[in-house]
Amino acid sequence: MVQPARSSQPAPDGSGWEHLMIYQPDAPSPRNVTRRPLIRRVLVWSAVLTVFALAALVMGALLTESLGLVTVGLALATSTLALGIVVPTFLWVDRLEAEPARLLWFAFLWGALISTLMAIVLNELGVAFFGGLHEDPLVIGAVVVAPVTEEVAKGLGVLLIFLVARREFNGVTDGIVYAGIVAAGFAFVENILYLGNAYLEVGTPGLVGLFIMRCLVSPFAHPMFTVCIGLALGLVAHRRRASSVWVVLLGLVAAVLLHALWNYSAVAAAESFLAIFAIVQVPLFVGFLLLLRWASRRESRLLRDLLTGYGLNGWYTPAEVAMLADPGERRRARQWARQAGGRRAERAMLAFQDESGELAMVRKHVNLQGPDAHWAAREEALLRTITAHRRVFVPGV
Repeated sequence: MVQPARSSQPAPDGSGWEHLMIYQPDAPSPRNVTRRPLIRRVLVWSAVLTVFALAALVMGALLTESLGLVTVGLALATSTLALGIVVPTFLWVDRLEAEPARLLWFAFLWGALISTLMAIVLNELGVAFFGGLHEDPLVIGAVVVAPVTEEVAKGLGVLLIFLVARREFNGVTDGIVYAGIVAAGFAFVENILYLGNAYLEVGTPGLVGLFIMRCLVSPFAHPMFTVCIGLALGLVAHRRRASSVWVVLLGLVAAVLLHALWNYSAVAAAESFLAIFAIVQVPLFVGFLLLLRWASRRESRLLRDLLTGYGLNGWYTPAEVAMLADPGERRRARQWARQAGGRRAERAMLAFQDESGELAMVRKHVNLQGPDAHWAAREEALLRTITAHRRVFVPGV
């Protein structure tokens, strides 16, 4: 195992690695002597949890009043099954540089509670606004009103993460993941409402039939739409300027149009649903899967390219860089670590992999934005802990 280099020479690409060469990985980390940052975080997250708790009470009351407690419980259990398909898919996309759990929970709860409440109110107002038209209110609501209100409500959650957690929103893959989790939360609660109504109107056959259509045949419907917004925000994550707003608006328009097209094929053209499903919805879903695969491969290439610079300066071996950029090799490395050193070594390998992914994103920020005290401190802290974790599963390095 190659130890961290001590040469003062910069990397061949001239990207400014000199400060790392004089850094001592065993030096103790400086501590923050004030508790103000901790108090601020506690207050902020307490406020966020309070808002989510109030929204959960309101949503629970609305669902119980509309469907009844027993029906809500049955629909809840049924809707949860779809989460077992959607959420793991986005976590799979996010496996190389995992997002913080607190932000993923925020995204899910925003979609499940805030977005759904906003959509309920705005949908009612929108249908009432178009009530004077001589059109079917079901079609107007599904094709005109719902796509706009729901995508705006979901998109606000992704935008909040983009603005507040800018150090964790690093690019296209992050945008896709956050948008997908927000949409998964929204679809989860919406499915409860639809499945509950189907059960009340038709009984078990209605519940099973709608479960097949919404949760098994098209569980990625809402994520497909909202991912357009996340993709747009990811494209401008490293150039946050007013001139980039049009990219985000374009993503919102794409989400709304896809949503409207999907709803039209299911509602307005019910007599030819199967034909439109094959012509419209199946290609959209295939394109969505290709997008996820592209995002995953793109992050793998990015990780390899960024960590190669550290490897040239002795922080990684070529084998480690290759392992870190390949999900299969990462899994095999964790298995090897456990066989060689038990659970402690396996945990160290997992931390080594996770922190290496974050290190690559830190280097991406530095390359795009230039020297910055925060990123320099974060880079040095990660290099220190990465070196410490390596010593657990490869003693003596």
